[in-house]
Amino acid sequence: MPVAWPSAGELMTARPVTLPHDAPISRALGLMRSRGIHEIPVLQGRRLLGMITFETIARRSSRSVATKVGHLLVVPPLVTPTSTLPEVAAELLATGLRGAPVVGRRGELLGVISRTDLVRALPGLAGLARSPVERIGRSASYFVRESDTVRHLFGQIRLLEEHALPVVDKKGRLVGAVGLEDLAGVLWRPTVGGKLDVATRGSALDVEVTSIMHAPAFTVLAGADALDAARVMSREKISSVFVVEKGRPTRIVAQTDLLTLVVGSTAPPHGRGGVEDVYVEVTGLRGSSDPGLLADIDHMVAGSLKRIAHHVRPILLSLHLSPHSTHRTSDLTVEARLHTDQGIFYASHTGWNLMAGISGLMDELTSQVQRSQETRRTRGRRRAGSSDMDEAEIADPDLERKIRTATTDDDE
Repeated sequence: MPVAWPSAGELMTARPVTLPHDAPISRALGLMRSRGIHEIPVLQGRRLLGMITFETIARRSSRSVATKVGHLLVVPPLVTPTSTLPEVAAELLATGLRGAPVVGRRGELLGVISRTDLVRALPGLAGLARSPVERIGRSASYFVRESDTVRHLFGQIRLLEEHALPVVDKKGRLVGAVGLEDLAGVLWRPTVGGKLDVATRGSALDVEVTSIMHAPAFTVLAGADALDAARVMSREKISSVFVVEKGRPTRIVAQTDLLTLVVGSTAPPHGRGGVEDVYVEVTGLRGSSDPGLLADIDHMVAGSLKRIAHHVRPILLSLHLSPHSTHRTSDLTVEARLHTDQGIFYASHTGWNLMAGISGLMDELTSQVQRSQETRRTRGRRRAGSSDMDEAEIADPDLERKIRTATTDDDE
């Protein structure tokens, strides 16, 4: 049953928070904090100029609080009221934005649509595939112990920007979660009386994570599906949930994982050939200082996708890199999820050599696709053989004689 996708005009938030292009970034930060948002449309009169994002401000180390937001604009994707949910999801995934403005024919701002708006709509869509959370989430390979100090979290700022981290006790059971907002609430508070208390500042870094985490953590049980995760996210107004098994966190499902599933399920079936339109998502590399690394990954992935395209039509490839928290080595886990017109394929690799791991992953995906296609061909030959045998039986003279005789007897 095909899914009737809602449009951006139906899902968007009308009359969103906006800023004039000459507003200072201090005002933008104040609005983001008070409204719990990460992007704000910037206008000149009624015309949309772009968006100011929290990430853009945070990564601009040398700036004045009086800097105008117009100097830090991000060009958002083009979303119109008629854009469908999968189309908006693809745009947000491609740009890495949490939300995008919805504009009219003259470029005027009509509203804002966010990942949260899209995820909120998923449980009510009839016919949407109910994929198990074990297959769409990423491994919870990095976790925080409740006895760790807040200072320890500073080395994981990149991960905290993507989603909250699970907090476990001595037995590895999930007891809470800690996110960037929890960290900010403790460390970036205004000082009292304008004085800098070094002792207090130091003690804030040395307190245990258990004192700043939020509990309980929001979870779904192993065996739940994507729509169950979407319901929890929508009900609790959160961007990720933990998959738990026997009280222990095993995977993390984020809004982006649900949107990736939607994008992968909507590409037109059939067809082979080029891979120019394949959407490739690589997460976990943020903060890397080597742009050549991503170029090498793209080159390696492109070659593998061309080989895969001889057998199926690749639609979307997600690669996620997770460092290990339990090892003192530089080991990390790379997980791959490949959406095709013949189904979804998965692979993972753990080791210290990133490029060797990705190469092995792509080889494994290629082998899985080849085995899948061979299985399909074998089943097709069996069905064809069964049909030929049925036709031979019907053409059997003895069988025809028996049928005629039975028919004659009935008539008499």
